[in-house]
Amino acid sequence: MLEFVEYTTPEWRGLNMRSLKVDEAYLILKSHFSKATYLYSLSEACYSCPYTKVKNLLQHHYNDNLTLNVAYPIKFKLIDQDVGRYAFNNITSLCEYENLNYGEFGVYNLTLDVNGSCEWRTDKEAVNIYYPILAVLILLALIMVMLKIGLCAWRNFHYEEILSTVNLSGININTAGQCNRLRSLDTFRGLTIVLMIFVNNGGGHYWWIEHAPWNGLHLADIVFPSFLWIMGVCIPISIKSQITRDVTKYRIVLRILWRSLKLFSIGLCLNSINGPKLENLRIMGVLQRLGVAYLICGLTHTKLSERVIIESQITWKRKFQDLIIMRGELLIVVFLIAVYLCTIFGLNVPQCPRGYLGPGGKHSNAEYFNCIGGASGYIDFLILGNRHIYQNPTARYIYDSRPFDPEGVFGCLLTIVQVFFGLLAGVIILTYTTWRARSSRWLIWSAILALIGGALSGFSFENGFIPINKNLWSFSFVCVTTALSFISLSLLYYVIDVKCWWQGYPFEAAGMNAIILYVGHTVLHKMLPWHWSIGPMNTHFVLLLKSVWNTTLWLCTALYLNYKKFYFRL
Repeated sequence: MLEFVEYTTPEWRGLNMRSLKVDEAYLILKSHFSKATYLYSLSEACYSCPYTKVKNLLQHHYNDNLTLNVAYPIKFKLIDQDVGRYAFNNITSLCEYENLNYGEFGVYNLTLDVNGSCEWRTDKEAVNIYYPILAVLILLALIMVMLKIGLCAWRNFHYEEILSTVNLSGININTAGQCNRLRSLDTFRGLTIVLMIFVNNGGGHYWWIEHAPWNGLHLADIVFPSFLWIMGVCIPISIKSQITRDVTKYRIVLRILWRSLKLFSIGLCLNSINGPKLENLRIMGVLQRLGVAYLICGLTHTKLSERVIIESQITWKRKFQDLIIMRGELLIVVFLIAVYLCTIFGLNVPQCPRGYLGPGGKHSNAEYFNCIGGASGYIDFLILGNRHIYQNPTARYIYDSRPFDPEGVFGCLLTIVQVFFGLLAGVIILTYTTWRARSSRWLIWSAILALIGGALSGFSFENGFIPINKNLWSFSFVCVTTALSFISLSLLYYVIDVKCWWQGYPFEAAGMNAIILYVGHTVLHKMLPWHWSIGPMNTHFVLLLKSVWNTTLWLCTALYLNYKKFYFRL
């Protein structure tokens, strides 16, 4: 049972095992060689990178240990000369190791013999880091069963009181479960914000949950674009509702301007949570990008929307009524994509190759060290300055890259495009009344965008024309994540609003107070009862348990606010 919580012995042959952090292991180095040698390593997550020097071994040096981060596979080279900070592939080595079998809390030996030959040996087996997921799921299931039993017992005890209350309220028991509104929209938003809280709290520190170092698509990379997209879905529904109530476009525009300003201001305040130092305050962020995208898309759709839409009598026009309504916005989408592509492939960035989309640092054998993000990073640097952008991007830990803002200014171009795609989904809801017409169009758009995104990325993470990249908010990333959003809403819409198999509980409540949950979890994430620590907090199990606890507590907060009928709107 102890292996389910990543238990490891406190000490192993003189090594303090409890001092290891999550995804770490020990490497014991022994050298019988007659001259000094140098150990270089390369993480598999670092694409087209050189090896990096990690240890100097003196001649006849025994039992020198090294702590490894084993979240990603690592390659090793042992070289008999100091070639500097980086070792390239043309360097001759005494021995090389790759595809090694190692993991968290393992202990491994690398021995260099007198004749220059090497031996790799496992001294202590690693623990299984995926058992904690099963353990937490079992724990959650037990808690849910106990709560269900307690609820059933309470209902049985108060059965007559509940029955009289139901009869007095005049509720028809036979029709109470019927669906009469699009719960799937709030549920989608709720799932997104709950997942955002979970990944922002570490998600158990599994590499596939956290953001990708540069190119690629991990679970955390899907969250923000989904939130942007569902915001776009709700824009035409909100504007149509206001126009129907005879609200003037002037007042709608003022509301959009005011809400965008509040989103940007709240985001700026959240960036100062560790101290409002204006000389290095980060300007952009999640809410700031939401505000910019909402402003552009909201104003555009308000300007182009009509009070009464007359359905065409021509059959083919009726089938494409949504595209006809969105023709102005779609032209803007094409224009923004063209501007984006011309800029990233046409702008001359000093000391960088034209069209470079890499993370700089060690990427491309450290040839373009200061070129992180290419044109995107350069534009943000010119507009915001180095001290007002995000200082610790994911690429910094793998590629040794300079600061880069994943929610910067230039990336807003395709963020607006993504919101416009969500707006198209909302127009489809308003234009077509049958679930088949809505779902079929969502799925068609999903297939088209998935194929475009796959083709641009070469159906790979690294080798395509435009890789899938959340940091750059690349066009392939927009296409793939938008396709996932279309598919997800189609499934939720069918399950919740068409078949009524599920009411969206408990995520619908989270979706109805998403802004409170986002701001709340950002401000209070270091405080009890949302945050706690016990012992070294160095296992996936305890970190996953804390993340689940934090997320569940905010979900319960949303349910309580929904029970009190309290909904905060910007």
